[in-house]
Amino acid sequence: MTSLVVPSEPTGVLSDAWRTCVGTGRLNLALRRDHHESLALAQSEIGFRHVRGHGLLSDDMGVHRPYDAAGHTGTRYGFSYVDQVFDAWLSLGIRPFLELGFMPSGLASGSQTVFWWQGNVTPPRDYREWADLVQHLVRHAVDRYGLDEVRRWPIEVWNEPNLTQFWQGASQEEYFRLYEVTAAAVKDVDPALQVGGPAVSPGADDWWQPFADFVTDRDVPVDFLSFHAYTAGPAQHVPFGTYQSLRPPEVLLEQFARPAQLLAGSRLAGLPAHVTEFSTSYRPDNPVHDTAYQAAALAPVLARGGDLVDSFSYWTFCDVFEEEGVPTTMFHGGFGMLGHRQVRKPVFHLYAFMARMGRDVLQRGADHLVTRGAGGRLTVLAWQPVGGSEAPPETDRHALRLTLPVGPTASRVSVHRSRVDEQRGNAFTAWRHLGRPASPTSRQLAVLEEAAQPERSTTSLPVADGRVELRIELERHEVTLVEIDVVDDETPPWLDDARILGRAGDPGQGA
Repeated sequence: MTSLVVPSEPTGVLSDAWRTCVGTGRLNLALRRDHHESLALAQSEIGFRHVRGHGLLSDDMGVHRPYDAAGHTGTRYGFSYVDQVFDAWLSLGIRPFLELGFMPSGLASGSQTVFWWQGNVTPPRDYREWADLVQHLVRHAVDRYGLDEVRRWPIEVWNEPNLTQFWQGASQEEYFRLYEVTAAAVKDVDPALQVGGPAVSPGADDWWQPFADFVTDRDVPVDFLSFHAYTAGPAQHVPFGTYQSLRPPEVLLEQFARPAQLLAGSRLAGLPAHVTEFSTSYRPDNPVHDTAYQAAALAPVLARGGDLVDSFSYWTFCDVFEEEGVPTTMFHGGFGMLGHRQVRKPVFHLYAFMARMGRDVLQRGADHLVTRGAGGRLTVLAWQPVGGSEAPPETDRHALRLTLPVGPTASRVSVHRSRVDEQRGNAFTAWRHLGRPASPTSRQLAVLEEAAQPERSTTSLPVADGRVELRIELERHEVTLVEIDVVDDETPPWLDDARILGRAGDPGQGA
């Protein structure tokens, strides 16, 4: 059992890099009502600042519209869908994190595509026309939303160009050319706009130094670095699903730290670093995303990741997502922290718990984070530490004991606990017990929504010498939030709860 005395004075400030950005499906899906409803829920309980997704320039957004008819040839730029998406996001208090991609078919140099929805991943056939496209998009955003607003939107060039699936041939030379042209086009609109990259996937160490050398030698602007982090191994496909081995969650933190290590001493050292995608699995059909394990694995990452990077964006906030086609079942291993019909997954609760933490860090450990917030309120996020696929299975119980400072004048504190584990706050477990219905009935959906709620309890504890002893017993893969407030007891002296049922001394009543 972990047993620790928590210090009274803060050891630091809790970074909120974990909610600077969150991912979403391709931008055309943001036109759907369920996307908007899911984002509204995430914003009300968590409050992200930016959202990033693929496909801003793909054909289904209708931005790049070349024409050749009746003696007229040229390109028309359409922003009706883009405006609807950005207007809706901004109305919910969340800004775009612009990913420039994929290639419009009318500008593409080839036919290679990725995903069910066929995003084109070839270089532009004409880089001057690509620059015009970028400038029209950015100028339109500035005209519509104002320069001060758009300066707060990071602009990322492409997605995972180190993979042949996302960039034809995974050519560094061709990507560097794309980056240079794009950065110049963005800066020509306004030098203070933020542009960055290279948005590489894990394992792309061989890209960082060449990228640094290129932008240094040619004096290409770079305002931030972007990259991705995942812990899953090769895909083991089954019909409509994938299984993968998993590395320990600490690997994510190692990946967060890696670019800064590789770029030390270069011109890019010290630039803001944004992990624009992270999770356990990089597959949109791996059931690990739906489990309590997912929440327990990512708890230490949220607690510590902000010490390493400026943002790390969970991929994604909801299951409105179609990379491998339209999902065929309610739970299908989707990336989202919200399932279909806004059913909360355990990892959603982890984020909602983090949103209720205080600003001042009193202590961080391998299985807990203790903070103090406004008015002296203490919050404890605790989790069962988990390993990867090669680690022994987690035990059924994990315990910790913390002696917490609450102040010399307190005599009692209230303790409000919210729990998520294999059974509590776990709609995936309930769905399995229901027989995994592909399209739940209204009754089954009501059961899932109820099962998705954390178990909540409230009690109180005595204070001795300004401290309270908190014992937390965690179930397998549990993540729990404990909120502690000093009690200002207003109970009148004539009240006796033991008399409520007319039984003097009834042990079932009273505090």
